[in-house]
Amino acid sequence: MMIAKTQDRRHPAPARGLRGARPRISSPVHTAFRSGETRSKKPRTAPIATPKYAHVRIVPLGGLEEVGRNMMYLEYVDPKSANHGDIVVIDMGLQFPEDNMPGIDYIVPNIESLLPKREHIKGVVITHAHYDHIGAIPHLMPELGRNVPLYATDLTLAIIEKRQEDFHPPHSLNLNKISSDTVLKLGAFELSFFGVSHNVPASVGVVLRTPIGRFVHTGDFKLDVRSDIAGKLELEKIKELGRAGDIRVLMSDSTNARETGHQFSETDIQIEMEAIIKNAKGRLIIGTFASLLGRLNEIIQLAERHKKKVVIEGRSMRNNIEIARRLGYMKFDEKNIIRAEESSKYLPEKIIVLATGAQGEDRAALMRIANRQHRSLQIQPGDTVVFSSSVIPGNERSVQLLTDKLYREGAEVINYRMLDIHAGGHAKQEDLKLMIELVKPQFLMPIEGNHSFLKMHAKVGLRAGLKPEQIIIADNGQVVEASREQVALTKEYVPSSYVMVDGLGVGDVKEVVLRDRKMLSEDGIFVAIVIVDSETLKVRNSPDIISRGFVYLRESKELLQQARGIIRKAVEETAGKMSPVNWTYVKDMLRERLGEFLFSKTQRRPMVLPVIIEV
Repeated sequence: MMIAKTQDRRHPAPARGLRGARPRISSPVHTAFRSGETRSKKPRTAPIATPKYAHVRIVPLGGLEEVGRNMMYLEYVDPKSANHGDIVVIDMGLQFPEDNMPGIDYIVPNIESLLPKREHIKGVVITHAHYDHIGAIPHLMPELGRNVPLYATDLTLAIIEKRQEDFHPPHSLNLNKISSDTVLKLGAFELSFFGVSHNVPASVGVVLRTPIGRFVHTGDFKLDVRSDIAGKLELEKIKELGRAGDIRVLMSDSTNARETGHQFSETDIQIEMEAIIKNAKGRLIIGTFASLLGRLNEIIQLAERHKKKVVIEGRSMRNNIEIARRLGYMKFDEKNIIRAEESSKYLPEKIIVLATGAQGEDRAALMRIANRQHRSLQIQPGDTVVFSSSVIPGNERSVQLLTDKLYREGAEVINYRMLDIHAGGHAKQEDLKLMIELVKPQFLMPIEGNHSFLKMHAKVGLRAGLKPEQIIIADNGQVVEASREQVALTKEYVPSSYVMVDGLGVGDVKEVVLRDRKMLSEDGIFVAIVIVDSETLKVRNSPDIISRGFVYLRESKELLQQARGIIRKAVEETAGKMSPVNWTYVKDMLRERLGEFLFSKTQRRPMVLPVIIEV
């Protein structure tokens, strides 16, 4: 059954940038996708001539060389069919910036290859509500076309809409609600769904039936058969896929392919968490992700059971909990939720604070509490802080800094390494193996993870009985071609370079800008302002110098005196030899000589900006 389309919904763009800015959709942004620099040094190949036989092109635009930016599309190719060229897109996520990307809010996929095919897109399917799967929607959907239908479960749609409120101008989208029982006919594709466990409810995997066979996209998943608090696993549907024996390609989540064994069940976490809540002698402050709605539901229900009040700190967490409660995914007594300023009315052991910021983010609730910057909450001796989330790679230092601050303030800290208080939302190796054995695919295509994760997933596939030639490991942008006879990794690449979002700009920050930002952050800036007599070509007065992040002017008088001599000499000698004077050339020569002098004296290379004013 296909659920009726939702009318007149508004879709601005991703939530606030990482530095608190309110991003706005730039229009048109398609130029950004045409001009994005190529990140991976892959050759750009000419389009391959359309073969005469029917096949499906699997085109990953992101998520196969990183954790995040998940997006791919499947295209049915058959010149003899009325459905020739039909396309279905799966997910549209963002990626958080890397260390060498100062100032960048996040990164979205490059849709250059899709823009000429917009009329053939039959639908966009979103597997679940995490930013690495929904975060690029506000930037990309307006470019693909407002009439293109977007399909997602009720919770996912509601979170997408809530995030959209941060973006202006608003863009209305063609939103459609699905459930795991929905069947969609989208051109050459017939889509059905199966529920999966993850760490946000209403997550689904996708089955795409085509004239050449079926394809399965798991989305993010784990196999938790003991608890459905964070998503109901429909195991029988998955088993039925294997019984049919016609699954051409299984595209399966590789995020936790490095980890051996099975993923923890939320039941195990609930047992550990209840012991902590029951035995706490003082106030409990629990840091976790705003998107872990299953975990948050557990904690709030346990608080009710043990007659404790709950404070929710963090805008995104409050929004997500309210959405989940309204849709019935969370059930609790609203009277049990209190404001932070009310918590002082209760004994410390009767208070639980749920807070964002378990990754050590500067402005998140947990760091503000630790820094005594929160208006109502500060760490007190006797508090216990629980990190109910794993550390995302790259955040180790910030999390350690936060932990040290909490200990300095007198708190006890419990993390997932001490007790089983966090279950990841992604399948570990034994779960991945079981998924392969249940689905019985003819080919396995690991997705969603760094290249090494995909390779480790491939080894799991070998243990599950697949042959090496049955495993496809692609790069971002690399086209996989599936026909009735074979599934092959081609040499064709579509553009998959980073498209970076910085404040109001989408795709306008290129590698040269990042290099400049990196130089400024490492060695600073040195500005030389020179006033030149236009008749005598002599420097008037002493050149003004501005230094930021390079040297402290008051303590570098000798260096600055020598620099002024270099500036005067370079300008007068260069300009005096020219008629008429090419001031651009003079500035270039000044930049070069001044840069060489500063490096010889300091072994640093600041960005040198000469300013020459004729009078």
